Amino acid sequence: MLERTGLPDLATDAFERPDPARLAASMPTHPPRILLLYGSLRERSYSRLLTFEGQRLLDAMGAETRVYHANGLPLPDDAEASHPKVAELREAMLWSEGQVWTSPERHGAMSAVMKAQIDWIPLPGGAIRPTQGRALALMQVSGGSQSFNALNQMRVLGRWMRMVTIPNQSSVAKAWQEFDEADRMKPSAFYDRVVDVMEELLKFTLLTRGASDYLTSRYSERKEEAAKLEALKSI
Repeated sequence: MLERTGLPDLATDAFERPDPARLAASMPTHPPRILLLYGSLRERSYSRLLTFEGQRLLDAMGAETRVYHANGLPLPDDAEASHPKVAELREAMLWSEGQVWTSPERHGAMSAVMKAQIDWIPLPGGAIRPTQGRALALMQVSGGSQSFNALNQMRVLGRWMRMVTIPNQSSVAKAWQEFDEADRMKPSAFYDRVVDVMEELLKFTLLTRGASDYLTSRYSERKEEAAKLEALKSI
């Protein structure tokens, strides 16, 4: 029984001591499911080309991948949630266990295309949170010198969407110089960093996916659910 001395405001029924055994949950046997989003619709989009490089690496590491293409996605709130492109995006979010977000830097920020995709994802979706507990890797491309503005903004977004954003990240400067005529990334320190990021993402996905429900279980939410149950009992 929890000793309540000095904790008069604590709801003991909702309070839990972290249990290491629950963090060692049984490992899912299917390949890690990784969703990749990118933030440009240009015909030759460097964020898309970088995303494809990440996908190839993840496939080689044993992941199952999907790339979401935002062509035809309406602006947030400019269509119903039943719109096919919105439904496709939300289904892919629920399918995923890890994600990669890649954005160009536009006017010192992430692109509107990238932000629109995230804005279509509600933080709560009934009893299911479409992003909560999923591992997240971030990459950006820049037309000029190296910058981290889009990465920093997406990192804030990842935290807001309750994702496990990995420490490593990739920023490719002067992206127009980094891809050849076949749209493949040239050998460079930038490419090596992309490999690092995809490797780290897959490790974090493998580490957390079996325990994501427990990792994201919160005292405040358990307390709220307990109060709802008590209210139903009194009806």
